[in-house]
Amino acid sequence: MDRRRAYLDSSVLLRRLLRQPGALLGLSQWALVASELLEVEVRRTLHRLCAIRALSEPDLALRSAELHTFLAAVDQVPISKTILNRAGGPPGGSLGTRNAIHLVTAMLWSESNGESIVFLTHDRQLAQAASTNGLSVYPWPVP
Repeated sequence: MDRRRAYLDSSVLLRRLLRQPGALLGLSQWALVASELLEVEVRRTLHRLCAIRALSEPDLALRSAELHTFLAAVDQVPISKTILNRAGGPPGGSLGTRNAIHLVTAMLWSESNGESIVFLTHDRQLAQAASTNGLSVYPWPVP
């Protein structure tokens, strides 16, 4: 049985890596797609948390190893000029730059592959924009 495609936003991966309440379980049920921006965002967040002593060095090493293992199962989409041009336009509405890149990456992946994709996020604003632009969102509504 083929797994459904899902676009993975950094909020989902961070909540999981940081063992935060409400983290999505069962991500292996999805064939995951993400922007290569995901890795940068997650790594920067982990290092920032370590710098402000909200994450210990050993925990940083552990979470970084988990990230590396997890990313091996994710189809990472390069950030192309097409993605950047479209992210700078209206589809993102009031989204910030990074979230607009995530949204447009998911939309273009779906369009270019002729396959629907579920958008996984814990970010309410991003979830609303994804839904407005025709993507299914999980979890919905975003808690």
